[in-house]
Amino acid sequence: MDLNNKRIIVTGCARGMGAATVRAYVNAGAQVVGMDQNDVDGTAVCTNASSGGSGHATYMSVDVADKTSVTTVFASAVKQLGGLDVLAHPAAIHRSGSASDVSVEDWDLMQAVNVRGTMLTNQAAYPYIAAAGGGSIINFGSISGQRAEPSAAAYSVSKGAVHAWTRTAAGTWGKDKVRVNAILPAIATPMYHEARARSNDQQNEANYWRNLQSIALGEEYGDPDRDLGPVMVFMASDASGFITGQLIPVDGGQHNVR
Repeated sequence: MDLNNKRIIVTGCARGMGAATVRAYVNAGAQVVGMDQNDVDGTAVCTNASSGGSGHATYMSVDVADKTSVTTVFASAVKQLGGLDVLAHPAAIHRSGSASDVSVEDWDLMQAVNVRGTMLTNQAAYPYIAAAGGGSIINFGSISGQRAEPSAAAYSVSKGAVHAWTRTAAGTWGKDKVRVNAILPAIATPMYHEARARSNDQQNEANYWRNLQSIALGEEYGDPDRDLGPVMVFMASDASGFITGQLIPVDGGQHNVR
């Protein structure tokens, strides 16, 4: 799973799964441009990764929901990298709200960032990856897009759309050797820990029975660097060259995709 000389863009790089992905890629020898809107943390992640890995990472600011921003910043990143082989797209947001009371504002925001952002970044990356002779686009779905989510209706819809888009893009771009897959993670990110800290005992009890109790490999979510990073390296590498159009759970056995 050699990433030496691979040229990679990683969105949502400032925290959590995006930051772990940058670290994993730089450690595997890749040349990376990390992107986010959190410029302070994004810059720090890329700088720190470069100081300890065999590859290198730099940072650029992007709004994944804005077409002009995505098109312009991706063009700059590809120029800097000298081409593009891989897009890893963890960038997403979450808002709570049931089917009965989700607001129009939260609905529109999650569709803009999670769904439109996936479309725009994938569309921007595709011609560059095709020109390089093929490569990998790695989107991020969720178990929330596979099951009922009473407390997160709009988020569930957005991730279901990411799943559908991933399959469709894979079927469309396969002729150009551009493979498109989605990771469905159960990973303990800073956002996850912050949400747990804000939850009361009743909410934490419900979370245990709905989520943690169903993880076959232990009653906790995975670690971003230990459990997700190696999978992201595999999906970016030529070792995954005959895998496309798949929804791949990285969740300790919490869920499966049939």
